[in-house]
Amino acid sequence: MTTIPDPSVFRLLPSVDELLRNDAMAALIHEQGRLNVTEAARLALSELRARISRGTLSAETLDAELRALPVTLQLRVAENTSSSLRRVINASGILIHTNLGRAPLSRLAAERIAGITTGYSNLEFDLDKGERGRRNAHAQNLFSRIFARQAITDTRTAVVNNNAAAVLLALAALAEGGEVIVSRGELVEIGGSFRIPDIMARSGAVLREVGTTNRTRIDDYEKAITERTRLLLRVHRSNFEIVGFTEQPEVADLVELGQRRGIPVMEDLGSGALVDLALYGIHDEPNVFDSLRAGVSLVTYSGDKLLGGPQAGLISGEPALVDKVCKHPLFRALRVDKLCYAALEATLLSYLQEEYDDIPLLRMMRIPAEQLERRCREIAASVEGYVTEVVAVQTMIGGGAAAGKSIKSFAVALACKEISAGELALRMRRFPVPVVARVEDGRVLLDLRTVDCVDDAYLANSLNSIARAE
Repeated sequence: MTTIPDPSVFRLLPSVDELLRNDAMAALIHEQGRLNVTEAARLALSELRARISRGTLSAETLDAELRALPVTLQLRVAENTSSSLRRVINASGILIHTNLGRAPLSRLAAERIAGITTGYSNLEFDLDKGERGRRNAHAQNLFSRIFARQAITDTRTAVVNNNAAAVLLALAALAEGGEVIVSRGELVEIGGSFRIPDIMARSGAVLREVGTTNRTRIDDYEKAITERTRLLLRVHRSNFEIVGFTEQPEVADLVELGQRRGIPVMEDLGSGALVDLALYGIHDEPNVFDSLRAGVSLVTYSGDKLLGGPQAGLISGEPALVDKVCKHPLFRALRVDKLCYAALEATLLSYLQEEYDDIPLLRMMRIPAEQLERRCREIAASVEGYVTEVVAVQTMIGGGAAAGKSIKSFAVALACKEISAGELALRMRRFPVPVVARVEDGRVLLDLRTVDCVDDAYLANSLNSIARAE
């Protein structure tokens, strides 16, 4: 049955101007700006008009709605003008969480960004010569010093906006129109459905697959070499493992073949580390030093994964090849800005000074499990209205890094009688500072390895607020 609206109710609606002249709106206009408040007022009145048209709003209920309108507009304007990008507490048990911004930046990196970006900088200005300089020079000096300490000399590094861009640019600059030989077992897909064959196709290089999914020998590469071969490509399986009946040539064997046939070897490490991860309990994960020492011509890797810095794609290797990459037209389209260089420099300085705990990712990886267990017990003891248990878990490295590798950790397991685990996790994501946890076996798990200890009290207090509401 259709409800017929009362035409007289429409006449009770104020105009936008009348609404904005209300004394209660003056403070909101002063705080949020007239345009923002005007937009919210028009939308609110439009919604009331639609409800009157549907016959669901009488004169009496409209009067109550109008009295509440200043508060409604205040909430709506605040929502419309709030930032969508927010800090969250990562209790998911994944260290490099791609959806949560990967590796957090160090305090020094944040300070460096603020110091460089709130004024002008010498991003592309040579202060000695008083003329235009090259932005890539800023990171180059620090990388060279880090590599020199590992007895790796005569190496250059270029910086672009992510590792996919680094691979695309290197292939375009060094192999466009030619063939690139790669094992079938290394034709990986990274996050967001980006596949190595697709990137190669966009670069203008021709993919030449060799071997099988599980077994590729050095002879397979050699037999595939023709006069059109431009690169031998090795891709690290950073987000999956092949086990069982497998075979893969050593990097040294691939380098020897490349040198003998005069063909550069490029290795996509995906997530490149600048430390020996065995010190953190992660074994058999290659780092940038290993590849360069083995004689790989060009290595590509990420800045915001195991390196623990800003999002960046890094290309390190032989100076002549890196220079060729930097001269390619795509380099300008893929280059990074002053924010990235500032954060990258600060991160690299921590490596040079061997202050590894300054880098949040490396610091979190080093936290003793016993310390995490103690924090978990303190949180479990301070919350009420839940069934709690402190459980041993494994924190995954994540982010397409160290496939299948994890670190021993502890978590608080929570269950609430009044609400499901899924609903509890949802409410935690709606905290003023959202908390991202995981649900397992009907309980919410809070892995504290990725939670700063200063946030423990916030976690407990916020959980108690949910329990009291029930």
